[in-house]
Amino acid sequence: MVSWKQSLRDGALAGSIASILSAAVLLTHRKPAAPVNAISHWVWGDPALAKDKPSWRHTAVGYLIHHAASLFWSTLHARAWGKPRSAPQAVAQAAVTAATAAFVDYKLTPHRSTPGFEHRLTRGQLTAVYVMFAVGLALGSRRFRR
Repeated sequence: MVSWKQSLRDGALAGSIASILSAAVLLTHRKPAAPVNAISHWVWGDPALAKDKPSWRHTAVGYLIHHAASLFWSTLHARAWGKPRSAPQAVAQAAVTAATAAFVDYKLTPHRSTPGFEHRLTRGQLTAVYVMFAVGLALGSRRFRR
């Protein structure tokens, strides 16, 4: 098993890639800042779920929370799986981690701690967020294999 220190290093890379790719899906919304703003409901409460315009208060805070959550999941991913031996293995492991994150986000987490963007996205867009999160984890974990 990979050490926590190494998992944090590996998770920083994979989590950053996963964060950027999944946030890119959020920005495809017809009001690009709205799904990212919704994440800031962790700090600002439910009124943040309805904010459409970009702002430091909602957009920056929302992205910071999104990025931190991505780092959290990617560190657990690196710790649980270690270095994948092949690209298919990396994809399968990333898919399991992303599915676990989605399950925890929507079935085990209290409302105040859900991502928030689910209030602004279609089911297809929401699925795409987690698919791209998995792609980022897979790409990042393949990168730290070297």
